[in-house]
Amino acid sequence: MLYPSIDSLLNKIDSKYSLVSVAAKRARAMSQVRDERLPKYVSYKYVGKALEEIYSGELTYRIAKKDETSTE
Repeated sequence: MLYPSIDSLLNKIDSKYSLVSVAAKRARAMSQVRDERLPKYVSYKYVGKALEEIYSGELTYRIAKKDETSTE
């Protein structure tokens, strides 16, 4: 994969694990719903498109606190 580079993506998301997790979830959602957020993509595969969205700043993530995830 040439675009976007892993170094540029790690400036957007702090770890490789988080990057893979976010990209995989977004790629799965794109394949099911056909929801594209950018007007034009370089890649034609869903994972590549998800990485392009992360690079452009269109797709971000946040870490949920324990209070937000509890179901009490």
